[in-house]
Amino acid sequence: MSTAETTSVRVIKPGWCTTVQDLGRHGYQQYGVSVSGAMDRLALVIANRLVKNPDAAAALEITLVGPELLFEQAAVFAITGADLSPAIDGQGVSMWTTAAIPAGSRLTFGRRRSGARSYVAVAGGFDVPLLWGSRSTHLSTRAGGFNGRALMADDTLQVGIIASERPRIGATLAHDNRPIYSDSPSLRVVPGPQLAGARALSVLTKSPYRVSSQSDRMGYRLEGQQLPDLPAHPQISDGTTMGALQVPPDGQPILLMADAPTTGGYPKLAVVISADLSQAAQLQPGDTLTFHTTTIAEAEAALAHQWRQINEALPRRKVL
Repeated sequence: MSTAETTSVRVIKPGWCTTVQDLGRHGYQQYGVSVSGAMDRLALVIANRLVKNPDAAAALEITLVGPELLFEQAAVFAITGADLSPAIDGQGVSMWTTAAIPAGSRLTFGRRRSGARSYVAVAGGFDVPLLWGSRSTHLSTRAGGFNGRALMADDTLQVGIIASERPRIGATLAHDNRPIYSDSPSLRVVPGPQLAGARALSVLTKSPYRVSSQSDRMGYRLEGQQLPDLPAHPQISDGTTMGALQVPPDGQPILLMADAPTTGGYPKLAVVISADLSQAAQLQPGDTLTFHTTTIAEAEAALAHQWRQINEALPRRKVL
């Protein structure tokens, strides 16, 4: 395929929830616009680097049940995140590896082996309109992405022009650098801005919680030990962020995720550190999780170590 050719991908079956996502819509939270973007940003960046895209190029986020995609032209792609048994025309495809798909071939998905969200990056990136600097889909407001919604059968996605730096087929992320997704992780947290008291944080960090079926890209409702010592009076709404653990009056925490609202009035007892958000993004309803405290210094060191490993293995594209 020459650098001037374009590629189109037709959706035969959409899967359960397949959306176009990138690294999010930053700089507009003061206007009530959620950041949105990929739930597992680490997996999205790795997929993009494997195909020599900029880190923020648009890719597909696939949740639990994958789509069937017809590549009408040849393309180069990579799949990271959850292992949903991807295959090209029935032949298995390696995860975390750059691969080629011939024109007229179908990319399909099957049994879930690990994780909940898979990312498909194609060399050139998915070319949907920019909205406030991002191609990410925000489902609840039907904004961005492909017509503001999850993909449907017969949708056709266009792929951008391949960069001059062509990807190498067979390039792979070493197993030692690949995330390992657990269905019962322990996530590190730092105390939040509305820490109700030491007893509430103690309960949070000593009790397992289950991801409720009432969970989505906005947040996970968690079921477990009721958190005590909640403020008796309503809080003044203030800013929220992905990873914040809000506590509504019933004492059952909500873990805010990529489509979190920009502000909220529920107290934020704790915040999951950035280095652990990739693991949180791979949870599904029914999974259990625990929390344990860490310091801001340790959180910063963990994030720096995480990205140092990735940057050494897959350097970022210098020219956008």
